[in-house]
Amino acid sequence: MSAESGGENFTQYIQHHLTFWNAPLTHAGGVASIHVDTLIMSCVLGFIFLFWFWWFARKATSGVPSKGQAFVELALEFVDGQVKDAWHGSRKFLGPLALTIFFWILFMNLMDVLPVDLIPTAAEATGATHFRPVPTADVNMTFAMSLSVLVLTLFYGMKSKGVGGYLKGAVSAPFTAKNVVMKVLLAPFNILMFVIEMVTQPVSLALRLFGNIFAGDLLFMLIAGLMVHFLSLWWPIGVIGYVAWSFVELLIILIQAFIFMYLSVTYIAMAQQHH
Repeated sequence: MSAESGGENFTQYIQHHLTFWNAPLTHAGGVASIHVDTLIMSCVLGFIFLFWFWWFARKATSGVPSKGQAFVELALEFVDGQVKDAWHGSRKFLGPLALTIFFWILFMNLMDVLPVDLIPTAAEATGATHFRPVPTADVNMTFAMSLSVLVLTLFYGMKSKGVGGYLKGAVSAPFTAKNVVMKVLLAPFNILMFVIEMVTQPVSLALRLFGNIFAGDLLFMLIAGLMVHFLSLWWPIGVIGYVAWSFVELLIILIQAFIFMYLSVTYIAMAQQHH
């Protein structure tokens, strides 16, 4: 294999793994499409999370817990403790929401440490020529989750303060004044700050998660591509690099799931605070 042909095959390999399984929306005139692989993997992993926790909740005992039950209890206590730090009111909704966000994102992120060709090769056997198994490496998925958090933030803010009270807070903070004239003059600046906040929250949530997971996913592709096209005689070097980066990526995966969960809870909690 010449160096030039090896480089071309390597580029094709990376491009192949960066391509989503697209299903065009016919009613949109081909302008829009659905990433079927992202949809399938996110739904499957969400179901696995729900089934896993339902299974151990169903078999829970007040006696000596099994290892699985002990892990679930530790996870519940950890997430509930984080919610308690951010919100001192009722955690009936925020607790389950935080638990769902954390573990759903964690499960989706964990697809990144699987061998790059494992799931795509299995998918090709069913006729899917392209399949990306890491949902959080798709910016559409991360934006969908962050926009859902934004909707919940607005909903619970208005539910807590009333629509009028919530909108009043938007026009009277952060710049405040006792004089009515000054309040009117400062209102446009407060509205601008409110709009900026509502835009930056979902954008930062989505891009932070996407950027970190996409970068890790791409690095795994590069290592795998080098092993196939350039390190075929020295594949142990590639394996060592792959394993070493896997340990680093596991830490990133855990941190990113935690950050998304904690910020989501914080945004919703802040929207409900009357002061």
